[in-house]
Amino acid sequence: QATPRAVRVPREHLVAVATQLRDDPELAFDLLLDHTAIDWPEQGIFELVYALLSTRHGHLLTVTVAVPRDDPRVPTVSRLWLIAQWQEREVYDLLGVLYEDHPDLRRLFLEDDWQGFPLRKDYQDDDMLRLPT
Repeated sequence: QATPRAVRVPREHLVAVATQLRDDPELAFDLLLDHTAIDWPEQGIFELVYALLSTRHGHLLTVTVAVPRDDPRVPTVSRLWLIAQWQEREVYDLLGVLYEDHPDLRRLFLEDDWQGFPLRKDYQDDDMLRLPT
């Protein structure tokens, strides 16, 4: 059983670090298990979370990237791990993070004309249930 480790990477270095993590034979993180994002409106950021596995060595690594909510752009890692194409589309669809140079960045679950991003903590919709005040 591998012990998970975590590292935070600036968005401008994401692709370079991810490439090193995948291509270095001593690391060999060949599998992107999952990619998601957490909305931290109080901090003004989205925290992108990448869960990586080296099938060769059996180690796990969590890579996080903080991006500003008012400029939610990050380079795609879909050229490194093809599964990221779908995972990034999900995060885009539900949180509005823009993946630069993604080959097919469009909504995955919601209609093309959907307004807003429903997993943002400040999302409002007329049909949403409200807690009594």
